[in-house]
Amino acid sequence: AGWQVQDNAPTVQGVVEQALGRLLKTTLRVTASGRTDAGVHALGQVANFRTTGRVPLRGFVHGLNGLLPRDVAVRAAAEVPAEFDSRRSAVHKTYRYFLYRSPTPSAFGRRTSWRLSRPLDLAAMRAGAGHLVGTHDFSAFRSAGCDAPHAVREIHELAMVERGEYLEVEVRGNAFLRNMVRIIVGTLVEIGEGRRAPESVVGLLAEGDRTRAGATAPPQGLFLAEVCYDTPVLEAYP
Repeated sequence: AGWQVQDNAPTVQGVVEQALGRLLKTTLRVTASGRTDAGVHALGQVANFRTTGRVPLRGFVHGLNGLLPRDVAVRAAAEVPAEFDSRRSAVHKTYRYFLYRSPTPSAFGRRTSWRLSRPLDLAAMRAGAGHLVGTHDFSAFRSAGCDAPHAVREIHELAMVERGEYLEVEVRGNAFLRNMVRIIVGTLVEIGEGRRAPESVVGLLAEGDRTRAGATAPPQGLFLAEVCYDTPVLEAYP
């Protein structure tokens, strides 16, 4: 049911905190770089916690992986300065969204991509994406439940790469609003299908009306790929 702890459903944060509790024999809370929704994946999620325990970094990696369910894995552990915060210390994040372009479904990609049976005009999509790069008010590209105090964000890069039947949309920016990447992808798909013009993105940014942007793309195609920091690492494993 996504990252954030819930009382009535299993979540990534929930199982990580349970495993840490068993490893350290105490109760603690972990802070993530961002909350991924149900169905969204993370290749490079970063979470931090404080402990006075003496488990070595190697023990955190292998110990937690021995306690976690198979669909959650710890890839690395690091000791960082006390002021480090996974969310507030982030310099930029990269998300990838996978579109599967085929008239027939994929038995393997159904949980990790959005299948589109109609052809896409990639040139038009890239033209629309170009208007999104830079610092803008992305009010038209955030969900109604977003609680961010403002919608100004900076997109550093928005690229589209073809890999066979897959189209990979990569978005890198300083921070993101709730559902922002999925709404961007939904809007670009409408452009690619000829249902809106690339130049319509300019009006969406100016007006800030969520109801005029594209539909929110399904969650299963979205991956949090990487979170980058300037914070020095004191020690890391591996």
